[in-house]
Amino acid sequence: MFASRRHLLLAGLCGMLACAPQQSEDVADAAADASADAEGLDFGAGKDAPDVAPVDVVDAVQPADADAAADAATDAVVDVLTDAGADADALVDAVSDAAVVDVAPDSGPDSGTDAIADVTSADCGAAPQLCTTPFAYTGDGSEASVELRGSFNGWKTGIPLTASGTDWSVNADMPYGQSVEYKFHVQKLGGGDAWLADPTNPQKVTDSTGNTNSLLAAQTCDPWVCGKLQTVCGIDAKPTAFDWHDGVMYFVFVDRFLDGDTSNNGSVTGVAPIAGWNGGDWAGVTQKINAGYFTDLGVNVLWLTVPLDPTDALELGDDGQKYSGYHGYWPRDRDKPNGHFGTMAELQALVQAAHVMGIQIVLDYAMNHVHTSSPVWQQHQSDGWFHGLSVQGQNCTCGASVCPWDGPSGLYCWFTTYLPDFNFLNTDARKASIDNVIWWLQQSGADGLRLDAIKHVEGAWLTDLRARLLTDVEPLRQQHIWLVGETFSGDQTFVKSFVDPCTKLDGQFDFAERATLDSTVLLRQGKMTDLEKFLDGNDGFFGADAIMSTFTGNHDLPRTIHMAEDTPIWADVWANGKDKAWTNQPGQPAGTSAYERMSVAMAVLMTNRGVPLIYYGDEVGMAGAGDPDNRRPMQWSAYNAGQNLLLTRMKALGQARKNHVALRKGTRKTLWITPEAWLYQMTTAADTVVVAINRSDAPVSLGGLPTGTWQDLLGGADVTAPNVAIPPRGVRVLVKK
Repeated sequence: MFASRRHLLLAGLCGMLACAPQQSEDVADAAADASADAEGLDFGAGKDAPDVAPVDVVDAVQPADADAAADAATDAVVDVLTDAGADADALVDAVSDAAVVDVAPDSGPDSGTDAIADVTSADCGAAPQLCTTPFAYTGDGSEASVELRGSFNGWKTGIPLTASGTDWSVNADMPYGQSVEYKFHVQKLGGGDAWLADPTNPQKVTDSTGNTNSLLAAQTCDPWVCGKLQTVCGIDAKPTAFDWHDGVMYFVFVDRFLDGDTSNNGSVTGVAPIAGWNGGDWAGVTQKINAGYFTDLGVNVLWLTVPLDPTDALELGDDGQKYSGYHGYWPRDRDKPNGHFGTMAELQALVQAAHVMGIQIVLDYAMNHVHTSSPVWQQHQSDGWFHGLSVQGQNCTCGASVCPWDGPSGLYCWFTTYLPDFNFLNTDARKASIDNVIWWLQQSGADGLRLDAIKHVEGAWLTDLRARLLTDVEPLRQQHIWLVGETFSGDQTFVKSFVDPCTKLDGQFDFAERATLDSTVLLRQGKMTDLEKFLDGNDGFFGADAIMSTFTGNHDLPRTIHMAEDTPIWADVWANGKDKAWTNQPGQPAGTSAYERMSVAMAVLMTNRGVPLIYYGDEVGMAGAGDPDNRRPMQWSAYNAGQNLLLTRMKALGQARKNHVALRKGTRKTLWITPEAWLYQMTTAADTVVVAINRSDAPVSLGGLPTGTWQDLLGGADVTAPNVAIPPRGVRVLVKK
């Protein structure tokens, strides 16, 4: 079907198969966090930028001919790779999953379609195939307009139908080989509107929120229409643009990861080693990129800790212990890189090395505040750029009686007295901050941002940032900039209120899913049906185009391995682990059972939609209590048997996800489930994978496996339907032989 390997390379374009229906009203703000993050970041004020050349982004000029465009784009990739000394054919294979986010038709009606078909054609080059499909609605004369809306473009814009008397019709281009949910949006002459399923189509589907939509079954066609590559927000996209649905993210806590350059270490006295600088830097991260460490794990996104220059001050944490700013959340000068991590040139080299390996870079950026040593605070503390510290004669620190973490005071409370809180209702302060974000993206060449404690930031900051990205960055990059937020809360509705990929965030870290997964699989609380029910309701909850990040643990929680132990150290998934952060810290668990349970939890993440997160060291089950004990230096050797088992399984899961689109974008269907085990199938138009997980300490056998012989991608024995045996604390990822 494909004319060449070049077309195959550029044809890995897949859309979401299950999308939530259009929502008629904005989500209202709800209750917020069960706990709060006591860290934050800075950006500084308008100063001349350091004299550092920005990283080149992309050449926006592309050949007009589709085949020439495909060949030129692939040649550019191969040239970069071979210049780096890599084997061209091997690296073409390695990046052949590169994909774009959305498409729009090049011909036919102006439909605004931007969903991607799983099948493309050499005749369309890198663009997807679309099938021109008739739609009709019979009115009664009361209609002012009728639009077709649906999952084919994330319910964002409508395709207008043309009236002939009371009959309305349109020929619209729909994705080839992909089912589509849709409705008619009818505006009435006398005012008011209605969202109506297609009365002529008996096929319907009800989503997780209870909305019933018409279902257009997956179709093929010949001839077909060639689509135009666009980002989710309608920006023209390059053929090799990264599809964030395909992401597997690794959180590199830079200071604790690897010391690649001892000359930038510096020293600090007056704090415990765990609260001081430990030597990790960008040079160390680059070494591991080039060594293939992340590639072996199936990782293609790196989240790096805040790159801005931090304060040299030592400050008291809320636990009464002294800390340095090793974590990056106490910025001093927004226009300078963190000298402990390296120079801007070294950050650029890291980004470039990552891109050669097909890895995207996400920078942590905590915009809420600066440290009192910051020039921004010194220059603007009295002109409205910052919220005042005093409220009703008391310090308005978050959590104080006059300034609770939640509610209106969450936008103006200071995290602590040495972290002044920005007032982004001030236009100048907001613009200076966003200018700095854009500058960091342009200078570093990074591909996305993790936005810290986003619920504490005025909404205008986020909407202005997205608008600037759409005008100043994405047209040059020809790729969508992923924004993922941190809202430490299990309130899904509240978390969702920040998510809208073209005006706000693309997604957030899914704390509610993490709590359900860890409690069900690691702590063995409740039943597997509880996890199934939650995930069924969570799929699509945040919107058709949302790309959430799923995880089992992070830098604000005790290490996950301790919840997976036979006798968990913490039995509450919301525990912060601070009770053992400084004394009686946990050691590395022995045996293999805890590591096996961790692999089961990670398997759920790696075989479902979202961007799975691996917190550094979790791939080997590193030990640690709450902050700062959960930030020990990375362990690179002397693994015990359980750690080796977990690392091997993590690599296999990563490769399975990379090689099977169904695990990244598929629709999940339960085949069999018991209180202890779950067999489910992930399916796209072109790919099917069956996943079997068992949280119990005994082997189980589940029925329901589809006919045939199945290969275990994790190295287990072949399985013949209908039963599949799963070992204790085991997982199997099966594809038909």
